[in-house]
Amino acid sequence: MNINERHFANFDMNLTVVFMLLYRERSVSRAAKLLRVGQPAVSGSLVRLRQQFEDPLFTRCGRGVSPTERAEQIVAQLMPALSTIEAILCSKG
Repeated sequence: MNINERHFANFDMNLTVVFMLLYRERSVSRAAKLLRVGQPAVSGSLVRLRQQFEDPLFTRCGRGVSPTERAEQIVAQLMPALSTIEAILCSKG
């Protein structure tokens, strides 16, 4: 199996973790706390994600955020891949 490395060259894969935490927590501050970084770092990551996907991804909703339709689509595709990666990283043999 081959991948086209050019698709990954300008994308920080750590942003996928930020994205999934934002989706799950529905809060920039809670995502930042879980990642042990400041809110500005998560906000900066969200800016980069928005640029990558050309979508707001999350909109303000009270004190938190709500995913856009595009974010819902991304989660549906990303979750199985991240679950597989997590299983590989946690396997002992």
